[in-house]
Amino acid sequence: MSKLNIILKDNIRIKKFNNKISSQIYSKFEKIVSDIYKEINDAKKTLNVLNKNYRFNFKPKDINKFKKFKKIALVGMGGSILGAEAIHNFLRRKIKKKVYFFNNLDEQQVAKFKKKNLSNILFIIISKSGETVETLSNIFSLNIIKKNAKNVILISEKRNNTLFLLSKKFNLFFIEHNKNIGGRYSVLSEVGMLPAYLMGVNILKLRSNILDCLKKKNRIFLKKSAIKLATLMNSKKKNNIIFLNYSPELEKFLFWCQQLIAESLGKKNKGFLPMISNVPKDHHSLLQLYLDGPKDKIFNIFSLERSLKEKINIKNLINNSNFLNKRKLSSVKDAQKKALIKIFTKKNNPFREFKVKSNSEQVLGKLFSYFIIETVIIGRISKINPFDQPAVEQVKVYTKKLLK
Repeated sequence: MSKLNIILKDNIRIKKFNNKISSQIYSKFEKIVSDIYKEINDAKKTLNVLNKNYRFNFKPKDINKFKKFKKIALVGMGGSILGAEAIHNFLRRKIKKKVYFFNNLDEQQVAKFKKKNLSNILFIIISKSGETVETLSNIFSLNIIKKNAKNVILISEKRNNTLFLLSKKFNLFFIEHNKNIGGRYSVLSEVGMLPAYLMGVNILKLRSNILDCLKKKNRIFLKKSAIKLATLMNSKKKNNIIFLNYSPELEKFLFWCQQLIAESLGKKNKGFLPMISNVPKDHHSLLQLYLDGPKDKIFNIFSLERSLKEKINIKNLINNSNFLNKRKLSSVKDAQKKALIKIFTKKNNPFREFKVKSNSEQVLGKLFSYFIIETVIIGRISKINPFDQPAVEQVKVYTKKLLK
């Protein structure tokens, strides 16, 4: 994906398959990709969200009236809000509006927020089921559901659920959540694109090249990486994926990845535990474990290259010949990353590097789609349904029983 300023490197090494197994797994990959293309073109499938002609359940002309709001509050949980957070964090230098996120149950955040003039804030409330306990708890605590309120947008499935019924009873603006798309796959649907559009993001650019990972050299990288990851996951020798993040702008995107990988692949006593490790800070707390602890980890190294001018200026504080003098902060961080990669290579620690050279809408869209497609492929190679989450549903049922 270097054409759009993403450089990919794969340094995961595993023992070679024998020819028979190798042939079978590569044939399986091609069949899976063929099925993915079919699902992208099927409006009833989850992966239709990657279709360039995906039909949103909103039209810009219908929501332009909400663009006047300079402050936006998103209320949701998991996949209903993580994608929008990732977009906001990655493109924050382009976004001029103030955006708040209610993505947990935080009594202090709610109490503090209630002191604001809430009528000047646009609330976007998202829950696929329309029954997410934390989301309902937050909106009822904030007391923002009012008759004919002009600063509320509700997004849920159009059926007999609490959010949809509230929209009818109080005459609130409602957008239907695509019933075929689960939360963690919904970032490129109305769930992520509507908040992005109202933040001022160009959503056409964000979705412009989202199938690039299936083309030419990128497809080769995808094939090798997905097959290696599936093989390691099924062997149960590598149980953890550590996202080493050298860029604050990518942190929320990696939290989105965390949910995608954990919920999609954590089944049938298989899966990876994805963890975000912000570096170089974690060089001083976790690096010893990464380098000399259990060899059960795969590392994804992320960085964003930008031309920032912030420099270290020692002047007359100490010897001006000190190696840090006149260095950019970004060059110090880059040196630390290169040193780590050198040691990983020497110690044969499996890693991949994602070097992002531009924080643009197109690049972020390609990152979203790459990890969606890779996760689906790993699941299907491993005979796992990447779209359900049966264990989570059990916890939701018990929670409601305890509250009744």
